[in-house]
Amino acid sequence: MPYTTFTVTESHRGKRLDLFIQHHDAHISRNRIQAMLADGLALVNGKPEKPGYKVKPGDVITLELPERIIREVLPENIPLHVVYEDDAMVVLNKPAGLVVHPAPGNYTGTLVNALLFHYGSLPAALGSGPDDEEGEGGRERAGIVHRLDKDTSGIMVVARTPEVLRTLSAQFKARIVQKKYLALVAGVIKKGSGTIEAAIGRHVKERKKISVHTASPREAITLFRVMERYRIATLVEVEIKTGRTHQIRVHMSHLGHPVLGDRTYGNDRLLKIGDLMIDRQMLHAESLSLRHPISGHPMTFSAPPPADMQAVINALRVMSRDRSRSGNEQE
Repeated sequence: MPYTTFTVTESHRGKRLDLFIQHHDAHISRNRIQAMLADGLALVNGKPEKPGYKVKPGDVITLELPERIIREVLPENIPLHVVYEDDAMVVLNKPAGLVVHPAPGNYTGTLVNALLFHYGSLPAALGSGPDDEEGEGGRERAGIVHRLDKDTSGIMVVARTPEVLRTLSAQFKARIVQKKYLALVAGVIKKGSGTIEAAIGRHVKERKKISVHTASPREAITLFRVMERYRIATLVEVEIKTGRTHQIRVHMSHLGHPVLGDRTYGNDRLLKIGDLMIDRQMLHAESLSLRHPISGHPMTFSAPPPADMQAVINALRVMSRDRSRSGNEQE
């Protein structure tokens, strides 16, 4: 990624850090700048600082900016599994393997391309979305309120008007939206439930990873409840109170029980169950509860695990039954 460096002069003494950066790079929104500071992508004299830091003459501000190439985002006839829709919003069940919005390496074949084909014009994303999602606006993030990783399946909500986009984004920010996931994790979790409170941010050395080992920690809270235990794995229901990037994957790995198939945070643990290969992280956004952005009525949307995840669950059940049966025969 390219770097941009600014040196503070006397004329800017005492200015807030986020305002100083915006003054020198006006195309970056203030919300985006604050997110960059939180993620350690904007440093003062090589160290992270808060947006309200008062700059001093001689301070060296370094920005790590992704290369931004302007490309036209075109509608594409990609099938969508719609769970609910009305004039305000669309709720869909995203399949694993589908990237949410165009980005380097994935400028076509995304959820946004599909949404533009099926629904036409959608509101441009806000300056910075909830859940730490980059919201640098425009058609490439049309209607997107929150995001799921490419290889995470499950329920997502998309706004159809600017007003709804603002309302839903406010619900996420106020933690009104309740998000529950199903995750298959390595090892047997003995506790029936628990809470993981560990701040996370960009890894101090591996910048593409999120970690508890970070110079720019952000609050992250994950609740989990054991649904089923198998011989070598556990099925858990996970509720996130904050929506940090890769939060569940990082927190479960931190707990010592990484998500099955997670090659980034799982150290290649359990990529095969019997003859069944696991080629993606076994994480599924099972349900989403929110208030309708127009009527205010509470609504909950859900979707069962997709076929590949259910196949792994079934294989783990068979393996556990076979082990139990074998143990009984030896007694």
